[in-house]
Amino acid sequence: MPSHRIQHMCESIKRELTAITRELNDPRVRNNFSDFVKIDISKDMSVCNVYVSSIDGFLKAEETVKGLNSAVPHIKWELGKRLKLRFIPEVKFIATDSIEYGINMIKKINDLNYLNNNMGEYKCSH
Repeated sequence: MPSHRIQHMCESIKRELTAITRELNDPRVRNNFSDFVKIDISKDMSVCNVYVSSIDGFLKAEETVKGLNSAVPHIKWELGKRLKLRFIPEVKFIATDSIEYGINMIKKINDLNYLNNNMGEYKCSH
């Protein structure tokens, strides 16, 4: 389990990354419904992996990651300024399909619930 300090840093970075990305002008970042689903920071706080997912699917998440990676120098500068850090971890954005996967699972569960609720109508009375 991560230490309290690392956990707090992950939460702070996620909060600030959300604010910073709202200010970016890159259409790859602004024009889709993406979210930072997970943030991992190494124990020495030198590397920060940020997992990005999109409601619009994995391809949109990859597009967003390309936009974010092109803005890494600006994002690191903003993080340092907002969090008042002496050392800013190396930020790496990674695309993931976790939101899309979650939506598909919810659809499957809803389909099963629908089938279970409507099975009584189709039963034979023999």
